[in-house]
Amino acid sequence: MTQSALDQLKRLTTIVADTGDLNAIQQFRPLDATTNPSLITAAAQQPENRELIEDAYDQAKKEGYELDQLVDRTIDILTVKLGVEILKLIEGRVSTEVDAALSYNTDETIAKAKELLALYKAYGIDQDRILIKIASTWEGIQAAKVLEAEGIHCNLTLLFGMHQAKACADAKVTLISPFVGRILDWYKKAENVDSYPIEKDPGVISVKHIYAYYKQHQIKTEVMGASFRSVDQVLALAGCDLLTVAPGLLEKLEQDQRVVEPQLHKHAENDQDQPYQEISKADFKQQLEGDLMAFQLLQGGVDGFIKAREQLALLLRQSFGLEADFMD
Repeated sequence: MTQSALDQLKRLTTIVADTGDLNAIQQFRPLDATTNPSLITAAAQQPENRELIEDAYDQAKKEGYELDQLVDRTIDILTVKLGVEILKLIEGRVSTEVDAALSYNTDETIAKAKELLALYKAYGIDQDRILIKIASTWEGIQAAKVLEAEGIHCNLTLLFGMHQAKACADAKVTLISPFVGRILDWYKKAENVDSYPIEKDPGVISVKHIYAYYKQHQIKTEVMGASFRSVDQVLALAGCDLLTVAPGLLEKLEQDQRVVEPQLHKHAENDQDQPYQEISKADFKQQLEGDLMAFQLLQGGVDGFIKAREQLALLLRQSFGLEADFMD
C-alpha cells in the first residue's frame, strides 16, 4: 500500500500542527503544536471551548484583577488553558505567544513570558514542554536571549530574513519559525505575478538559505518552516528540522500519494557560503530597514497579532457583559 505524502514527510521532518483546534490536533496527533493570537481567537469562537473561557474568566476574577486588566488576564489564562488541553493530546511541546503589543519591549516580554510559565506550572506542566513564542524584533530576540540563558525555551516567529535568523542564532534560541507563505504573498503582489514555479518560490528559497547557513555553522537552533500556502511549499522543505502546517494542508498531505524526497540535507554544501559573525543592533536595524519585504511583513505581522488579541478582548467583553463598563 502506497504511503501518503504526510506519512513519508513525517519520516524526514517533525510535523507540527499550526492550530488551536483540539479536534484537528486529535485527528493528526502531531508531535508538537503551535498557537498564535489569531488561532486562539478562532478557538475561542468554537462552542466546545466555552467552558475553558468561563473558567479562565472566573480565575482572573478570583485573582482580584481590576476591570481594565481583567480581560487581558483572562486572555493569558485562556491561552495557557488551551495549551494545557493541547498538551494532553501530544507528546511534545506547545508554542504559546507573548502579547504582540510587547514586541518592542524587552523587559515586558521577559516578564510576560514568566507570567505565562507560572500559569503553566500551576497547572502542573513542565516548562520544557513550552516554547515561548516571541516576534523576531531586535527587542524580542534580546528578551529570548535572557530567557534562554535561564533555561526557558523560545520560538522566534514572524521571521522573514537572514538578519533575523543571525540574531536568533546569536541569542541561542531553541527554535525559529521562518515564514514561507507570507513571503510568497508579498512578492506576488510586489512583482504582480500570479505564481512562481516551486524552485523559484521566494518563501521556500528564504528558508532553504537560513537552514543551510545554520547547518554550515553547526548552529543548534531548530528551523521550523511556517505559514504555508500549498502542499507543494510544504514538500519543497521536506527534511527541514520541523514544519508547522495548518489542518487543511495536513488533510491534503494525507490524501496525496506522490513520492516525497528530502529537499534539505543537514550536510549539504551552502551555495551562499557566509562566514559566521555576530550581528550588531545597528546592523540588524540597517538590514531590516533595507529589506522592504522583511520590514513590512514583520510590522504587519505584529500589528495583525495585536488586532487578533483586540478582537478576542472584544469577544470576551461582549460575552461577559463587560462592554458597557468599558464604554463608560
